[in-house]
Amino acid sequence: MDLYEYQGKELFRRSGIAVSNGRLALSPAEARQAAQELGGPVVVKAQVHVGGRGKAGGIKLAATPAEAEARASEILGLDIRGHAVHRLWIEQASDIAKEYYLSVTFDRGEKKPLFMLTTEGGIDIEEVAARTPEKLARLHVDPLAGFHPFQARWLCFTAGIRDPGEQKQLVAIIGKLYDAFVSCEAMLCEINPLIVTPAGELRALDAKVTIDDNALHRHPELAEMRDLAAGNAQEQRAHEKGLAYVKLDGDIGILGNGAGLVMSTLDVVAQAGGRPANFCDIGGGAQADVVVGALEIITADPVRAILFNIFGGITRGGEVARGLLEALERMRIDVPVVVRLDGTEAEEGRRLLAEAAPPNVHVEDTMLDAASRVVQLAASG
Repeated sequence: MDLYEYQGKELFRRSGIAVSNGRLALSPAEARQAAQELGGPVVVKAQVHVGGRGKAGGIKLAATPAEAEARASEILGLDIRGHAVHRLWIEQASDIAKEYYLSVTFDRGEKKPLFMLTTEGGIDIEEVAARTPEKLARLHVDPLAGFHPFQARWLCFTAGIRDPGEQKQLVAIIGKLYDAFVSCEAMLCEINPLIVTPAGELRALDAKVTIDDNALHRHPELAEMRDLAAGNAQEQRAHEKGLAYVKLDGDIGILGNGAGLVMSTLDVVAQAGGRPANFCDIGGGAQADVVVGALEIITADPVRAILFNIFGGITRGGEVARGLLEALERMRIDVPVVVRLDGTEAEEGRRLLAEAAPPNVHVEDTMLDAASRVVQLAASG
């Protein structure tokens, strides 16, 4: 779950990391009022779950409350890489002497938190890594040993930060950022830029925080921050139905039971020359209501074919077949459906499907055969 900048800054503030004063605004009038309360020049910042706001015109300076209202009118409703702007963060303008980049993320390959620090702040970290990799300090933290201050000092030295005053502040910020990362069970806590003011104060000018969805049940206060309206409508409907669903950009619908099986199915379909339209894990049981719900979500897109890939463990193939047949009776599906059943009672499931013989259902024995068949049907449809 991605947080908006103002939500991430609130987490940072609670952790003791300095941030600029600001106000949330949902309308130009609220932006004007916020600018009046803050006093002086302000920055009007679009709140969206995507980067590149500045280049898209989503961040603008305003010298007066009236100008803040005008800039808010320009930004509200703006489309930034497919995300419409409905919220603004009105923040006191900051004088900037230097810009650093600091983040801690979870490195899946190493299975450890990874710190990154560079003096090249204010630009994409990928650009820094490609253009000046020697300026990017990287450090993995052993989760069993925990984080230690000497690691923060190593990051400062390696990144080339020599000023003693900045080092002292930065060592403290790094430790606080790690505490926030662990306590929130985050996947990413990023400050870009971490500015140094002319007076030598370090402050987080931006905040990007991603929380592990699987940990939200332990953090109801964070779960309440989710903006349901900002997400994909189909993904939200799937979430309400208890389905694990991710929309992709292909034309072949995918259903499976188990995340690993579904991911393997996506790979095999791609290997066969197809383009999956989604990731959809219906979980165990495969009862008719679950299947109907999944098919309603998938067919909301103009898919050309659907692949139903089930491996029976606790779930029995006969139950799966009966659930699919009932689902086909309860809703109309005009595209071909390819079914692959394996595992417990797979033969019984295939027998039930063969006896019912729905005209648009095609049964295959192996995942590769099913993938090849669904790609062929999608191309010919």
